[in-house]
Amino acid sequence: MSVLQPRLKSVVPMEAFQLRLAYETGEVKIFDVAPYISGPWFEELRDPGYFRTVQMLPGGVGIEWSNGQDIAPHELYERSVLMQ
Repeated sequence: MSVLQPRLKSVVPMEAFQLRLAYETGEVKIFDVAPYISGPWFEELRDPGYFRTVQMLPGGVGIEWSNGQDIAPHELYERSVLMQ
């Protein structure tokens, strides 16, 4: 059984298709979106201007881009790396 991940407090797009994710627990993690942008659904994210339009969903339950691309909240949390 999977435990729900904490809610996001903020998402900040960074260089090299990475996202800086701040969680309600105080954790700050880096998520690499690059492996996701090879398929047709995510290829629009290759445009740096569009990539930077990422927004946090209401209540900090996830992230989304304006044309509907998103990454599952558990993937964001489990596959991101804690900032040192």
